[in-house]
Amino acid sequence: MTRDDALSVLRDALARIAPEVDLDEVDADAELREELELDSMDFLNLMVAIKERTGIEVPERDYPLMASLNSSIEYLTAHVAA
Repeated sequence: MTRDDALSVLRDALARIAPEVDLDEVDADAELREELELDSMDFLNLMVAIKERTGIEVPERDYPLMASLNSSIEYLTAHVAA
């Protein structure tokens, strides 16, 4: 999975959870939950959407590694390659 693929996965998943969000205007290093005003249920739905789309199950202990857009992209690309 390339960075562009990972971004596409996140873009699609977030479009279902927070359709009003324009990821092009989001600081890629900012805390996603704060930047996009995601509550805990929204974040869990994001993790489910990622698993459905990629097969990558993000364990709860790794949630901090999914904090920003950039860190989420890095996580996804690393775990597909692993």
